[in-house]
Amino acid sequence: MAETTRSAPRYGNRPTMKDVAARAGVGLKTVSRVVNGEPGVTPETERRVREAVDALGFRRNDGARVLRKGRTATVGLVLEDLADPFYGQLGRAVEEVARAHGTLLINGSSAEDPEREQELALALCARRVDGLIVIPAGDDHRYLEPEIRAGVATVFADRPAGLLDADAVLSDGFGGAREGVAHLIAHGHRRIGFVGDRPRIHTAAERLRGYRAAMEDAGLPVDERWVAPGPTDPRRVTEAVEGMLAGPEPVTALFAGNNRVTVTAVRLLAARTARGDGAPVALVGFDDVELGDVLGVTVIAQDPAALGRTAAEQLFRRLDGAAEAPRRVVIGTRLLARGSGEIPPGPSA
Repeated sequence: MAETTRSAPRYGNRPTMKDVAARAGVGLKTVSRVVNGEPGVTPETERRVREAVDALGFRRNDGARVLRKGRTATVGLVLEDLADPFYGQLGRAVEEVARAHGTLLINGSSAEDPEREQELALALCARRVDGLIVIPAGDDHRYLEPEIRAGVATVFADRPAGLLDADAVLSDGFGGAREGVAHLIAHGHRRIGFVGDRPRIHTAAERLRGYRAAMEDAGLPVDERWVAPGPTDPRRVTEAVEGMLAGPEPVTALFAGNNRVTVTAVRLLAARTARGDGAPVALVGFDDVELGDVLGVTVIAQDPAALGRTAAEQLFRRLDGAAEAPRRVVIGTRLLARGSGEIPPGPSA
C-alpha cells in the first residue's frame, strides 16, 4: 500500500479564507458565513467548507474581526516577576476576570527595571490592547499619557503611578507594617530591626513608614543601625541581619519587608538556632511565604488575588464607559500569628 505523502508545513504561513474557498470551490463570502455561523448557506455547501477548514487547519482571524468593532478583546499585564508567587496569584485573578469578559490576557515581567517596564507597556499598546494593568517598576509614567488619551484604559496595581493621575489598587502597606511591628512590641520586644526593599519603591517606603510609626506609638527610639532598606538579594539581606544581631545590644526581633527578605531571614535564623548561636530571634514578615504555615512563620498577609481581581474589574469598568475621576482603592492586610512572631526576647534583652 502506497504511503500518503504530505507537504511539509510552511511555518508562519497560515491558511486563509481564500485557501478554504479555493479548496471548497466556493466564494469568500460563503466561507465567511460558515466560519462566523451566519445563515444563507445550504447544508451541502457548509459541509464542503467545513471539510476544507479541517483539512487546511484554518482558524478564524479574531483579531481582524474585533478590529472592525474598534476593540481587540485583549488586555496587557506588566508584572514585576512572573516567578514570584505573589504576582502569580495576582496575574491569575486578572486572567479570570478577563476570561469572564471574553478577553485574552497578555503579560510580561519588568524584572523591576523601569526601562523594561516602559518597553513592555508600549509594546503591548502597539499591539492594540484595549487596556493595561501595570505593577510599576519606575516612578515616572508620563510616557503612557498619549496612550491613555488614545483610549487605552490603564490601572496600576500594588503601587501607584508616578507623575500620572490614574486608577490604582493598593495593599495597606503602612497599616500592615504598623500592625506587625506592634505585634512584636506587644510580645516584649524593644530592639526591632527592619530589613526592606529599596526605599524608592512605594510599597517599601510605606512599610518602613509603618515600622517607624509603630515604634513611635510605643515611645521606642529607633537606632538607624536597625534599619536596612536595599536590594532583596540573599547576600545583602544576610549581611544586614547579621549586622543587626552582632554587638552587645543586638536586636531581639526582625520585621521583614517582603516575602524574599522573609525567606532569607528564616534560613539565616534557622542556621543560627542549629548552631546554638544566641537567643532565639522573633520574626514577622510582610506578605505570606510558601510553607509559611508549616514552618510557623508569622506574617502580615496581603491578598494578591483581591488586588488582581479589583484592578481587572476597574479596568473593565473603564472599558465599559465609566468616566469618573481616577480612583485609589486600598485593600487591607491580615496578621497571621504562627509562632515566629510570638517568641519573647531573651533574658538579657
